[in-house]
Amino acid sequence: MEKKYKLILVEDDNSLGYLLSEYLGMKGFAVTWAKDASEAIQKTKTNLFDLAILDVMLPDMDGFELSQKIKGINPNLPFIFLTARSMKIDVLKGFSLGAVDYLKKPIDEEELVVRINALLARLVNPENEEVQVSQYEIGDYILNMENFELSFKGQPIKLTGKEFDLLALLAKNKNQLCTHKEILTTVWDKNDYFNKKSLNVFISHLRKHLSQDPKLSIVNVSRRGFMLRVEGE
Repeated sequence: MEKKYKLILVEDDNSLGYLLSEYLGMKGFAVTWAKDASEAIQKTKTNLFDLAILDVMLPDMDGFELSQKIKGINPNLPFIFLTARSMKIDVLKGFSLGAVDYLKKPIDEEELVVRINALLARLVNPENEEVQVSQYEIGDYILNMENFELSFKGQPIKLTGKEFDLLALLAKNKNQLCTHKEILTTVWDKNDYFNKKSLNVFISHLRKHLSQDPKLSIVNVSRRGFMLRVEGE
């Protein structure tokens, strides 16, 4: 019999909380819904959960603080943040506290389920977990994933947040196609016409940043996406 994973959902919005708890229940999860941090702490003390899904904006304490309280009770419990706040510093703070994922509202229920299943699969089979790299070598460039910096032969090159995120995605998939949809949903969180126009501008910026190494090119694969190509690799 397949295991029924136990989730705790901490969401103070009644409509969203009800919707997510019902949807996740229909997808085969055993969901406990807590409407504030105090209730979540009590339920974590009396139940053994496989995953916590935490809203960042709660009435009695924020989700960041709650995550640390929960870790004090169950240090091995992984958690995902849900938030309407889209500032990069908040995302980085969430991951620095140990979050395994971070979804921005409005929540796509199907995407949430996909991410939960992927996470739980990694926990069951840790050898399948993606290796976290500290840097990517791109020809004569280094993209440092820890200090968010691009450098050419030791000389730093200033990138905006979006430029960094886009280059990181291309570098991760070096010499492979990244589709428009994959890029837009990963970097902009939304696949639409206006972001696609912005993507072309950012690709132009990255081409200038990488122009010092003739072995590098960002190739436009017509109507499909882009590829970071490195000659000789």
